[in-house]
Amino acid sequence: MQKRVALLVSLIVVLGLAVGCSSRPSEKDQEIQKDIQTKVAAEPETTDSQVVVAAKEGKVTLTGKVKTPTAQKKVEEIAKAEPGAVAVDDQTTVEPEAMAQPAPPPPAPVEVPKPQPIVVPSGTALTIRLGQALGSKSSQAGQTFLGTLAQPITVRGASAIPAGSTASGTVVSAKAKGKIKGEGELVLSLTSITVRGKTYSIQTGVLDSTVKGKGKRTAVATGGGAAGGALIGGIAGGGKGAGIGALVGAGAGLIGGTVTGNKQIEYPAESALTFQLSAPLTLPPPSE
Repeated sequence: MQKRVALLVSLIVVLGLAVGCSSRPSEKDQEIQKDIQTKVAAEPETTDSQVVVAAKEGKVTLTGKVKTPTAQKKVEEIAKAEPGAVAVDDQTTVEPEAMAQPAPPPPAPVEVPKPQPIVVPSGTALTIRLGQALGSKSSQAGQTFLGTLAQPITVRGASAIPAGSTASGTVVSAKAKGKIKGEGELVLSLTSITVRGKTYSIQTGVLDSTVKGKGKRTAVATGGGAAGGALIGGIAGGGKGAGIGALVGAGAGLIGGTVTGNKQIEYPAESALTFQLSAPLTLPPPSE
């Protein structure tokens, strides 16, 4: 009886040792576990992960928590790439806080102020140097004439219309003075101006010049508040450029001079005439 008991105890001990030995990982599995654990700790994306690595007969089991889905994927890739690993069972979980964390909003776009158009106000004086001669006898109503801007126009310190810009006008009325009686008349207005290659329609007051009975001559700038400020060049009979720069006194609205005989109203080429805008002119920003 005692022999039987002793034999039974011996068998139990042997079985226990066998079970204990079989549950321990082999040296190869231990090497796999250690290598994966080291690589996970060294990788920047997974260094904060709390991963437990187990290996048995080359089959790797991953448990624990990781910070992000990207880290979870990286841990699995490290395990699968381990030499000697035949299978990987990834049981890791992503921490809820990391999953719920919203992505940072994109930076707000920087709004660049749009350049504003330039508005040349009504009443601005445009001094035009004629490109051809005009006269009460030689010109006809409806005739178009050209000139260039003699002085630049600036608005709030910014260049609006550079000097030399081409302007176009119309002879509104032209009537030659008779030898004995009758009134000579020449009425002009500007209709457009070309700024940096683009032509804009404009509205100006008219420049009305007359020669009456015995040669008395007047020049009046009218329309849209443009009275006064008319520069008259080439007084009748005075030759090319004569009288350029004669300026009507503010508020007077006319200049007077005497002519004799059958003199007509004549503006030679290069005469300087000043018109005033009767409506504002809107131009695009200089950058456009």
